[in-house]
Amino acid sequence: MTEWQPTACILCECNCGIQVLLGPDGRSFEKIRGDKLHPASAGYTCNKALRLDHYQNGRTGRVTTPLRRRADGEYEEIDWDTAISEITARMREIGLRYGGESIFYYGGGGQGNHLGGAYAPATMAAFGMKYRSSALAQEKTGDFWVGARMFGHPVRADVEHAEVAFFIGKNPYQSHGFPRARTVLKEIAKDPERAMIVLDPVRTETAELADFHLQLRPGTDVYLLSAMAAILLRDNLIETAWLDEHTRGLDEVVAVLSGVPIEKYCAIADVDIDLVVAATHRLARAKSVAALEDLGVQMNRHSTVVSYLEKLVWLLTGNLGKPGTQYAFTGMAAIGHDRGHPAGEGPRSPVAGAPIISGLVPCNVITEEILTDHPARYRAMFIESSNPVHSLADSARMRAALESLELVVVVDVAMTETARLADYVLPAATQFEKYEATFFNFDFPHNIFHLRHPVLPAPDGVLAEPEIHARLVEAAGVLTEDDYRPLRAALEQGREAFAMAFLGVLADRNKAKLAPVLLYRTLGETLPNGAAAAAMLWAAAYNCARKFPASVERAGYGTGLEAGERLFEAILTGAHGIVITEDDYDETWNRLRDNKVQLSIAELLQVVATLPEPDAEASQWPFVLSAGERRSFTANTIVRDPLWRKRDSVGTLRMSPADAEEMGLAPGDLVRVTTKRGSVEVPVEPTDRMRPGHLSLPNGFGLSVTDASGAQVTTGAAPNELTEFDSRDEWVGTPWHKYVPARLDTVNA
Repeated sequence: MTEWQPTACILCECNCGIQVLLGPDGRSFEKIRGDKLHPASAGYTCNKALRLDHYQNGRTGRVTTPLRRRADGEYEEIDWDTAISEITARMREIGLRYGGESIFYYGGGGQGNHLGGAYAPATMAAFGMKYRSSALAQEKTGDFWVGARMFGHPVRADVEHAEVAFFIGKNPYQSHGFPRARTVLKEIAKDPERAMIVLDPVRTETAELADFHLQLRPGTDVYLLSAMAAILLRDNLIETAWLDEHTRGLDEVVAVLSGVPIEKYCAIADVDIDLVVAATHRLARAKSVAALEDLGVQMNRHSTVVSYLEKLVWLLTGNLGKPGTQYAFTGMAAIGHDRGHPAGEGPRSPVAGAPIISGLVPCNVITEEILTDHPARYRAMFIESSNPVHSLADSARMRAALESLELVVVVDVAMTETARLADYVLPAATQFEKYEATFFNFDFPHNIFHLRHPVLPAPDGVLAEPEIHARLVEAAGVLTEDDYRPLRAALEQGREAFAMAFLGVLADRNKAKLAPVLLYRTLGETLPNGAAAAAMLWAAAYNCARKFPASVERAGYGTGLEAGERLFEAILTGAHGIVITEDDYDETWNRLRDNKVQLSIAELLQVVATLPEPDAEASQWPFVLSAGERRSFTANTIVRDPLWRKRDSVGTLRMSPADAEEMGLAPGDLVRVTTKRGSVEVPVEPTDRMRPGHLSLPNGFGLSVTDASGAQVTTGAAPNELTEFDSRDEWVGTPWHKYVPARLDTVNA
């Protein structure tokens, strides 16, 4: 093909629009550029997107036929009918013996991919699965839980229009998190009327652009944010009139903050108090503040309490529901939504009794749910487009857990570290070989959704996930032609008749759980250009129009049932992405529970009121390791080919020059990093970005690929060989990957 084809980058949540020009072979990405027609990114892209040929065509260990593990541990190729029938039989047999809830689902996004994850609930229903998790549960559930308790609806930050951008444990120059991140950061840095405040122990690329870099001691964010909130109160900087109108629980918050020892907490964080006061005052006098937290605190000590304090700081200064502040967004999926049960209430995991937030079991308890003799333990796992052996804490323990299960099924593009432990591996199409979409559509006031069309065909023998789920559901016998026939007949009369018929199906609770496959096998077959996978988006479009009617109408789609239909048609035909909703900032208040913010969360305020002195690690652990830093040439593990990296090809351990000098280390010297869980050997990179006592390993390393001779080659260290499953947040179980006690030893040549 000689024409530029629109699609999107898949390496972070922003999914910037790109255009791809295929080479003469019809498969290689000869050129990649930003898509100027994309309504959010508008031609912007970072360096990572330009290397996506290494995802599509690099050395990945691509799987192109179903695989079954033999008794000797090796894999053999089988056909799809055999794979589906055998997997179905084994899952049904496990369900009969132990109950369907003993089959655990993990995934729904990643290597192979997102839109397919919308079809997984049908497979879960067909086999009686109850429990699930995903990467969100090791990153965002503390933020989800706090947001649900305070707002009743998730909120995001309007960084682009903020007078002050406030980043807590986040480096958007590398991790992005909002459209055109690097451009926006540079615009803020150049504008004397605007400012940037960064809380981070590392002098990141974002911190270098900031007006205030609070380079705190690792793991002390809870003390520094408590001090900032207390400074607002002490110096009479809170927006009392605004708070009286829009919030509840201020008195309880004031009572706790008035007792915070500001000087002591700044000393614990090791940040000059005058700098903290200056940054806090700059934030308080701004007309608008947009705040974003990320894994630097969400995978760190006191992570859930930190998520709460971060919100208190910008709420006490009135930064919600106006331009350049926080807003409550629309969306095509309920990502980030939780019921906000008080601590100790709500659903729990069957063995560990861990809280299930936003429908997700905490990732760090999965091995506890398996490596036990408890009768309710998980006996099987269905893993889709995910690599938990590499990406979750305590890789050795995760390997042991998978090896103990009666059945492991993996759906993925490549032979990942997790797939190598599976009983069956089902090959999926890549994100450029099928219709794809990502549901991280959080933009405001114009929210964007992008249905990406295939750029090239999938290899023979590979299926997209919706087809895999449909075949499993049908093999289980819960859907047959008798279920499809009435819906197909209704479709012949038009979409309106189909909508009425489908609503009738949804009245049957058992059939409603199978809705994704019902849509795929009926409506999907009528969609143009092989877009059957987009059938679920028909229901999502109708739901969006039902939940946000005014916003959908403002975006030009009308009202009522017609609005849902018009929105769906726009999604189908909008190859560059479309605006799905248009809002004004007052809509935020309409989406909050009772149109108010609940400032007081009693359990978390109690923690703030009784913060102890930080634990001093034993002398055998003199360093704190941050396991999994995002750098210029790291992404998630979907780019397995190490040749994609132009720099830092081996994944160096970053440390301060002072520490390197004390140990007699030069750049490139090999050291052994040891934690309570394991050891790895890596070359060092002394850099003044790091504080003394702080170490950092990049994410995305430790992956194995096959070289030209057929041998497996592993590049760099896998961070989760060093992390512990039981080092986690007390409230929602998110891991402390960014606070891992460690020691260093030199390695003799």
